[in-house]
Amino acid sequence: MSSHGAPIPMTSSACGPLAGRAEVPGDKSISHRALILGALCVGETTISGLLEGQDVLDTAKAMRAFGAEVTDLGGGNWSVQGVGVGGFAEPDGVIDCGNSGTGVRLIMGAMATSPITATFTGDASLNKRPMARVTDPLADFGAQAVGRAGGRLPMTLVGAADPVPVRYVVPVPSAQVKSAVLLAGLNAPGQTVVIEAEATRDHTERMLAGFGAQITVEDTEEARVITLTGQPELTPQRIDVPRDPSSAAFPVCAALIVPGSDVLVPGIGLNPTRAGLFTTLREMGADLTFENERVEGGEPVADLRARFSPDLKGIEVPPARAASMIDEYPVLSVVAAFATGDTVMRGVKELRVKESDRIDAMATGLRANGVTVEDGPDWWTVTGLGHGNVPGGATCASHLDHRIAMSFLILGMASQNPVSVDDGGPIATSFPIFEPLMKTLGAQVERTGG
Repeated sequence: MSSHGAPIPMTSSACGPLAGRAEVPGDKSISHRALILGALCVGETTISGLLEGQDVLDTAKAMRAFGAEVTDLGGGNWSVQGVGVGGFAEPDGVIDCGNSGTGVRLIMGAMATSPITATFTGDASLNKRPMARVTDPLADFGAQAVGRAGGRLPMTLVGAADPVPVRYVVPVPSAQVKSAVLLAGLNAPGQTVVIEAEATRDHTERMLAGFGAQITVEDTEEARVITLTGQPELTPQRIDVPRDPSSAAFPVCAALIVPGSDVLVPGIGLNPTRAGLFTTLREMGADLTFENERVEGGEPVADLRARFSPDLKGIEVPPARAASMIDEYPVLSVVAAFATGDTVMRGVKELRVKESDRIDAMATGLRANGVTVEDGPDWWTVTGLGHGNVPGGATCASHLDHRIAMSFLILGMASQNPVSVDDGGPIATSFPIFEPLMKTLGAQVERTGG
């Protein structure tokens, strides 16, 4: 069942060339952070281009519950009147973060060093996801968490009355964990230090600096060391949210596998900690170019042009690249099905604990559609059939996971037979305009029930 209602079965069929401009929504990661940091300022932060998917709307609702004044001005423009670092009020009710692991983990971090208590929950998918990876380092600050077995939601977090700064080595690459620790460090005296062996998306560090926090990032031979000085007075900002590279992945990948396609995806954020998919696609032989490269709001941005690429080759994706494209492996596996040879993806155990077990979900669905897939605990291999040779014809389970649902709908656009998903409802969490946008480009995506 969809996280917000009855299931919405959907089917995608082979179509003619995809063409036109694909104006995808704002970046989800930056949208979450803009709302949270805006709430931690004193004064008004204005945000344009905010992603108005359900995940981000749930974070906006949570910031209101903690005392910030969050206003939808229309057209993707929002205003946040913040309460200052350490100024969160205790919420009256339970904080429902829906499907968003990013939202709940970052919000937990932001409140963990204030002397308040909050209870968090989510949908069926989020309530299965591990939270101990965040609550363990938050305990080092002095916060206490009580949840269900296995460190799962619903969970009550009691913020530290007398927080202390921490020095934390992130055990697995996770921007969510890093960000939660940094946000907690804002209201702890002294310096909080986060050490990550592999660099993960750095939107939090960039945005903290933009809001006036004293933060340094040092890259050593062994690790990236991030040092934050606590208890700053953050300065309200105007945030222009670039378009989301994770959402751009879907029209880009569709254009690469649908014959005759030529699609322009304008204004995409190309932060180097997020752009691994596009590097990988080009290594596979994709006709993918960056146009009008520029910097907006401290983030590198470009227009992406993707054209049909009939001679894609399977490659081994470097494990070190995983953190920069972790959310894009599902749709990469779809492209890999239309390449020739094996595409090998290693160092991706994080995919096992996303909105679903994404390795298992994609492997099962691809096999049902005639594609050979092998997988292990932290790797999987897709044996490509070449252009035009993917049978398709199956109905795939989305597992309440927006990226799984969209990936299989992309698969159907170039398969010999239509591909269906049991529930496209979760797509609204991150890409609410996916269906009309893809139809505008020429795709045949239909709701088949619900």
